[in-house]
Amino acid sequence: MAQKVHPYIPNMVPEVQAEMLKIIGADSIMELYSCIPEELQLKGELKLPPALTEYELRRHIEGILNKNTSTKEYLNFLGAGCWQHFVPAVCDEINQRSEFLTAYAGEPYEDHGRFQALFEYQSLVAELVDMDVVNVPTFDWGQAAATSIRMAARITGRKKVLLAKTVAPERSKIIVNYGTPELEFEFVQFDTKSGALDLSDLNAKLTDEVAALYFENPSYLGFIEAQGSEISTLLKENQTLMVVGVDPISLGVLAPPSHYGADIVCGDLQPLGMHMNFSGGQAGFIATHNDVKFVNEYPSRLFGIVPTVKEGEYGFGDVAYDRTSFALREKGKESVGTQTALWGITAGVYLALLGPYGIQEVGQTIMQNSQYAVQQLNQIPSLSGSRLDSPFFKEFIVDFNQTGVTVEEINQRLVDRKIFGGKDLSKEFPVFGQSALFCVTEVHTKEDIDFLVQSLNEILTK
Repeated sequence: MAQKVHPYIPNMVPEVQAEMLKIIGADSIMELYSCIPEELQLKGELKLPPALTEYELRRHIEGILNKNTSTKEYLNFLGAGCWQHFVPAVCDEINQRSEFLTAYAGEPYEDHGRFQALFEYQSLVAELVDMDVVNVPTFDWGQAAATSIRMAARITGRKKVLLAKTVAPERSKIIVNYGTPELEFEFVQFDTKSGALDLSDLNAKLTDEVAALYFENPSYLGFIEAQGSEISTLLKENQTLMVVGVDPISLGVLAPPSHYGADIVCGDLQPLGMHMNFSGGQAGFIATHNDVKFVNEYPSRLFGIVPTVKEGEYGFGDVAYDRTSFALREKGKESVGTQTALWGITAGVYLALLGPYGIQEVGQTIMQNSQYAVQQLNQIPSLSGSRLDSPFFKEFIVDFNQTGVTVEEINQRLVDRKIFGGKDLSKEFPVFGQSALFCVTEVHTKEDIDFLVQSLNEILTK
């Protein structure tokens, strides 16, 4: 059967294909896919649905999307990596401006203001985490953490990495995937009563092969790790770098990791003016001190104030561009693309709008709301509002083990009442049994929290 040539699909002309295959030394197109295991290859024709008109396609897609239930319709207490925070209207207004929204790539002469906007974002995040250098955003916290760890391994020349067992499971999978097979990973245990890192286990696993320890503060489980200085002392004695993941919105009320010895700080920008978008809107950041050893290991772009061709005039441009994969191409430390620069600009708008006092106020409101929620939950018989005895920020573990009802059943009953409950931890952290990770932020009112408590009380007493 003669091959059909589609006008909109490139390189379908048989003569063009034959010439391309000849140049690369392949006999057929299928030879290019020979690395795909036999059991994964489709046998026979692909059955595609009939072509739809533009109107039919719109109705079809909207029908699918309408099956979702959003946090605008239901009350939401689910966090675990993507959190519901208030997004000021100005954040959306600025990031939808054409010079930012369509700035996929380019240079200052065609992207007016983008480099300066990203420089301002870097400066604001640097002030928030009290570090000197911040990168253009990565795709999410997972990538930021994985890249930070790879940076630490190159700086130290070591190949072993320790991860706190309380690191978000999805994030630890990304980290291990990014580092394998070059790096070796080992987990450090934690105290199941407080969540705090087990310092004796950490000390036993610290050898001269360990490049870095990575932990998160506040933790994925919500608690605040209070042993930062002790951890830093142990690591410095072993010349091991300390990499800390942080929720940036917590830094209005908590000391930044740099204050207790962190060498590299990373995290997710999503709380800073980004909608959840069904788990979208993620963007990771990395921050270090202004040490050339660290700066040279950043794979992503850094923007700074640079002199122009005119003496005494300054503009905004790349810092140490020759260390990036844009310059090194296949020899780069890590391949990066245009990444999520738009979210960096959005985070910059959010931080500039709130300022230091606004960030502090948001942090205080979150802690007050979450504390109130736990106090009220503790009034429910057989339920523990906080499974851990450490202080927490916006997330906390609710213990349902004495209720005789599983978290899965409780969450389903909450959905029936138009409430999204906490993240079921029974599989990720079986040591806690039937427990769930709940999230309370500045968007939750006293009435919201009281309705959750009332609903749980009714569910568990029936």
